[in-house]
Amino acid sequence: MNLKDLAKTPELIKITIDDSDLVETYGEPLDFYTYDRQPMSTFLKFASGDRQDFDQMAELLREMILDSEGKPVITDGSILPSKVMVSAFGKLVAQLGK
Repeated sequence: MNLKDLAKTPELIKITIDDSDLVETYGEPLDFYTYDRQPMSTFLKFASGDRQDFDQMAELLREMILDSEGKPVITDGSILPSKVMVSAFGKLVAQLGK
């Protein structure tokens, strides 16, 4: 296969957080969007980042957790609950690992 055949424009995909404790808390699964392909710089930061550096992880999540229009969900002055961010991070890791 020619690598050119794999090159595509990134597309928004929906990811659903359906952890039972979060569904119980919020009454329904939580959806967010991300691009199915990430720039290499973002992917490398995500893959090799220090999981203990919360500021770096939060910045990556800010770039990757998007609404259905591709705009960041986490904006200046707003942040998601910690449990939601941890679950979203796990879902992103699973998605990027595919």
